[in-house]
Amino acid sequence: MAEADIAYAATAGAAGLALAISAWTWRLRARLGAREVEIERWLGGAQASAAASEGALTAFDDVRVALNPQGEAQAVFGSAEALSALASGLEGLAAAQAVVDVLTGLHTGRMEALVQAGEAFETLMETPEGAWAVEGRPHGGSAWLRLSRLTGVGGEGALDGGAGAGVLAEQSPAPTWVVDGAGRLVWANSAWLAETGAETLAEARERGLSFDRGADGVVAEALRLNARQDGFRWTTAGGRRRAWKILAEPLAGGRGAVIAFAIEMTEAEETRDTLRRHVEAHDETLNHLADAVAIFGPSKRLAFHNTAFQSLFGVDPAWLDERPTHAELLDRLRQKRLLPEVVDYARWKADELDFYGAAQASPDDSWSLPDGRTLRVVRQPHPLGGILLIFSDITGELQLRSRYNAQIQVQRATLDKLNDAVAVFGSDGRLRLHNEAFETFWGVAGERLNEAGDFDAVAALCRPVLPDAALWLGLKARVADPDPESRVPIAGEGRTEDGRSAAWQTRPLPDGATLVAFSDVTARRGLEQALAAKEAALAESQALKREFVGSVSYELRTPLTTIVGYSELLEAMGDLPERSRQHAGAIRVAASHLARSIDDVLDMAQIDAGEMELTLGDVRVCDLLEEAAERIRPKVEGRGATLNLSCPAGLPPFRADARRIAQAVDQLLEHACRAVSEGGAVSLSAAAGPNEVRIRVEDTGRGIPYHLQAHVFDRFVRRERGGPGVALALVKALVELHGGWAEVQSEPGKGAAFILHLPIEAEAPTAAPELLLG
Repeated sequence: MAEADIAYAATAGAAGLALAISAWTWRLRARLGAREVEIERWLGGAQASAAASEGALTAFDDVRVALNPQGEAQAVFGSAEALSALASGLEGLAAAQAVVDVLTGLHTGRMEALVQAGEAFETLMETPEGAWAVEGRPHGGSAWLRLSRLTGVGGEGALDGGAGAGVLAEQSPAPTWVVDGAGRLVWANSAWLAETGAETLAEARERGLSFDRGADGVVAEALRLNARQDGFRWTTAGGRRRAWKILAEPLAGGRGAVIAFAIEMTEAEETRDTLRRHVEAHDETLNHLADAVAIFGPSKRLAFHNTAFQSLFGVDPAWLDERPTHAELLDRLRQKRLLPEVVDYARWKADELDFYGAAQASPDDSWSLPDGRTLRVVRQPHPLGGILLIFSDITGELQLRSRYNAQIQVQRATLDKLNDAVAVFGSDGRLRLHNEAFETFWGVAGERLNEAGDFDAVAALCRPVLPDAALWLGLKARVADPDPESRVPIAGEGRTEDGRSAAWQTRPLPDGATLVAFSDVTARRGLEQALAAKEAALAESQALKREFVGSVSYELRTPLTTIVGYSELLEAMGDLPERSRQHAGAIRVAASHLARSIDDVLDMAQIDAGEMELTLGDVRVCDLLEEAAERIRPKVEGRGATLNLSCPAGLPPFRADARRIAQAVDQLLEHACRAVSEGGAVSLSAAAGPNEVRIRVEDTGRGIPYHLQAHVFDRFVRRERGGPGVALALVKALVELHGGWAEVQSEPGKGAAFILHLPIEAEAPTAAPELLLG
């Protein structure tokens, strides 16, 4: 290429390059201008935003401090007034550093953790100007502190003009207070100050007052665990004991400060305590009931049972304490055969459990148990839910009711069978019952009596038969007057219009009723008159008999005395033939026997008339028996028999009439002498008992037949031996006159024994008084 071309090409290239550079420069300048405009616009916006941010920070009472890695303040933002309040007399970073120093001194560990590990924290800080909330947060590799004034929480006057929660806390009647992370009091409302007795918060801080040590423990636990805590305390102030529920809630997310509330629970606790005492008293009362009580709660579990319930069913108390369900209890009772035996137990059990849905108490039910007992079951809804069951063992009650009904029926049947007219009136004067004889006696139908009802109406029906106004007035006083002096038994007698004699009487009954009985005594009165006439005739005949006996005895004794005297005289004559002498002796013996029989009859007549007197004295048994044995011995030996006497020494004397006892013994010995034959024996003995002396006369004769032994002491009865007479009857009468008794013991063919039982201390009112035996 030529140099010219090269130069042209170079010039053209240089011109193009210059043109291109010019164009690029123009375009770059245009871009730079636009960028400059954009930067200026952005800077203006940034400056406006920074001004707005600064204004926003300054508009509120809070301060933000940026910390460098050494934990020192490197920037501060916020209200100058707030910063001045935090560090009086300092400004800017100096004030911020002063605040950081204070926080580092109070919370060294937390500040170090914030700067070095980025751990956030929150706390409270007190200043003379009030309380401040402190928050530490990591951001963008830096550490920041935010300090904000607690609105409504602070020192005196901090709530003035406050709003929201602070106003509510101040006006709350519940004591409320705030403590910082170190447990120091930060703020308290008026109720807290009133309870602690402080005028101002400053005074409370100065005096170190606290609401209660237990409450302080709850607050400390909330600080430690950083979680809500509650507790219950009793305090005493002004002579009154009060209950409080303490609630401690961490502030600002739960770290660094705690607000505590004391809610008074005195009334609720007193009510709860009263309810508890009522429940305990109720349970104690139920435990003293004889009826078994069981209470099941809404969950159908056993909530309460008294001791009678456990005793009635014999269930293990430990198992009952485990609160079994109602269904489990029924199953256990069925295993023990303590439920009624039913065909469909599942259906029966379901019906029992359906009572939980009932709104009213069900009718009483009865269970007939296999062991023979009958239980009355009462089911009713419980006020606190569930049901209450009452079991009563009415087995005895049913038996008693059955016996009572049977007794009433027997009484009614008995009254209907009585001949007396009987009516029973209640304390209200109403006729309760009457028998058929009452209707017959008054000639009134039973329907009319039932319709009459009260005493006055019944008396009106009966008055035509017995129109005695005083009688019916007196009966009404006994029936209707409740005065105890009027409720006394009375009796009387009157005459009816038809001529009958009517006796009446009243008897007060234990239940307040009165029994009135009328009886027709017409026949009785006639019989009494007849008996009185017969008694008078009998008394007259007895007098005639005594007179006759006395006269006959006197008339007979005179010739008998002559006969005995002349017979003895003939026996004494020496020239009298022997045969004639024997005849004279026989006459004497017969006359003597006749005289003795007359004496026995006279003695019996005296005893019957009650005219025989006993002359009591000390009687020695052995002496009396020896004398009697000597009198009868010749006769016994004359019959070829022997007489045995047995009287132990030391027998005590007894009080009796010696002549009459000897007379009785002589009669028994005479009887034995007649019964004994040749070779036989008569025994006479005595023995002493605790309160008596026994005299026994025994012979070996032919004895007394069994059918005659019951009548051996009767008078004027024909006997196989001894003939008719009163000898043994007189013996019995003489012994009974002394207060004793006589008995006979005999076996036919083996002899007989008569025993006299005589008391040691006999009494005779008609006898002269004598000294008692020692």
